[in-house]
Amino acid sequence: MSYMMAEALFCLVAALQVKAEVLTLEQALTLADRNHPQLQAGTAQIEAARAGVVTARAYPNPEAAALAGGQTYRVPGNVSGLVTSYSFTQPLELGPLRPARIQFAERARESSEHVLSGIRLAVLSGVRRAFFQVLRKRGEIGILTENLRLVEDFRKRIQVRVEVGEAGRLELFRADAELATARTAANSARLQYVTFLSQLRGAVGASLDPNLTPEGELDPPSRMPPLADIRAQVMEIHPALLLVRSEVRRAEARLSYEIAQRRPQPALRVEMDRPPDTPTYRVGLAIPLPFWNRREGPIAEAVASVRQVKAIAESRQLEILAGIDSAYGRYEVASQQLAAFEEGLLREAEEGLRAAETAYRLGERGILEVLDAQRVLRTVRLDFLNARFDRQAALIDLDELRVVELRKAAP
Repeated sequence: MSYMMAEALFCLVAALQVKAEVLTLEQALTLADRNHPQLQAGTAQIEAARAGVVTARAYPNPEAAALAGGQTYRVPGNVSGLVTSYSFTQPLELGPLRPARIQFAERARESSEHVLSGIRLAVLSGVRRAFFQVLRKRGEIGILTENLRLVEDFRKRIQVRVEVGEAGRLELFRADAELATARTAANSARLQYVTFLSQLRGAVGASLDPNLTPEGELDPPSRMPPLADIRAQVMEIHPALLLVRSEVRRAEARLSYEIAQRRPQPALRVEMDRPPDTPTYRVGLAIPLPFWNRREGPIAEAVASVRQVKAIAESRQLEILAGIDSAYGRYEVASQQLAAFEEGLLREAEEGLRAAETAYRLGERGILEVLDAQRVLRTVRLDFLNARFDRQAALIDLDELRVVELRKAAP
């Protein structure tokens, strides 16, 4: 995409923002919490799991049958005529079968609730990340635009000096090259800003007015509790860990259910035959005989599933702990970097540029020193901006791991 197209695109975005309504972080979180498709899918999964509990609690239906036929006279004394037969069968669930089935369904419902909690946490944290990425890129655009203005002003001064013969044309060429580099960086940031706006709309998961402009501030710095305390807290409440533990209990409940099915379940059977002369009645039990299928396969599958889920739970726990260590370390490093910038790096870079420009006007330094000082100032400003948002990103990760409630659940 050409520079002119990039500038035109950003100007269009800027023009829209003049009339735009402000989109705050709280508003974005509310929209996502109420409308995000993943949350709606998670809610439907819970409803399906609750229906599964209802299914598990249901008793087996009885079976009724009726047959009709004829009886033909063969032996003297027999009666010919219509013969009807009726039967009624009620399967019986004895022993631990029904409780095991209900427990299995309850574990599935419990897991679906943890899934929804994890989805909600991920969705809202994703909205925060996308929101602050937009703010980061907007700040970067401001820095690069200011740098472009400085380079343009400096290039104009050099052009005047070249025209009056105080400087060689080579310095103007160098200034033009630096101006092209600064313009390219600014245009690239503007294009990325449009991309991040689209990503924010996707993270919210709802239709947004294209004129909405994200506005917000970074979270203030806070003193983090000791790492050991955070690790202990996360181990108790993180939805991903609660989910894998629930999945372990679910797998164990499935194993219990499979074992319970090994026990033959009888069925009560009542029959009545009505020949033309004398009716007959029968009552008995039908019991399946586990000669050929003793459920070795399903039980072995359930045992393997328990081992698999336990291994996944251990792996997930290690991932969560590693994520805590990483986010905590990034937060500390970013805070230290910000302290270094605030203690004088920014001021020193600004003073260095002023000194280089003054020395250039006095003929004590060349243009390269001034261009280098401008690059240093731009780099320091960008590094300061990135350090601020790196700390915010680490804080978002820590909040997600600590399950910090961003807002009350939508009704």
